Amino acid sequence: MKNKTIKTFLIAFGMTVLFSASAFGQSQNRQERKKPPTFEEMIEEMDANEDGKLSEDEIKGRLKKDFAKIDTDEDGFITAEEFEKAPKPERRERRGR
Repeated sequence: MKNKTIKTFLIAFGMTVLFSASAFGQSQNRQERKKPPTFEEMIEEMDANEDGKLSEDEIKGRLKKDFAKIDTDEDGFITAEEFEKAPKPERRERRGR
């Protein structure tokens, strides 16, 4: 009887730890995804010719769609200053909650 109680306790404890760790890991990933990238991160990822600016050919995603709005001096590049002053994208509505 005592061994069965100990086994049940250990299984319940293990399941609790497993589910707690899983939930914590998922909440951390969501926090990281909500934060928009900095200009430095985008330069590191997309600046193919390493000139410190982003041309329309180098960028992708939402930034490419709004390139003309962000490139305020119309020189064909997005600089750090233009990126910082760019209009923020509208938040998408959550589904299913």
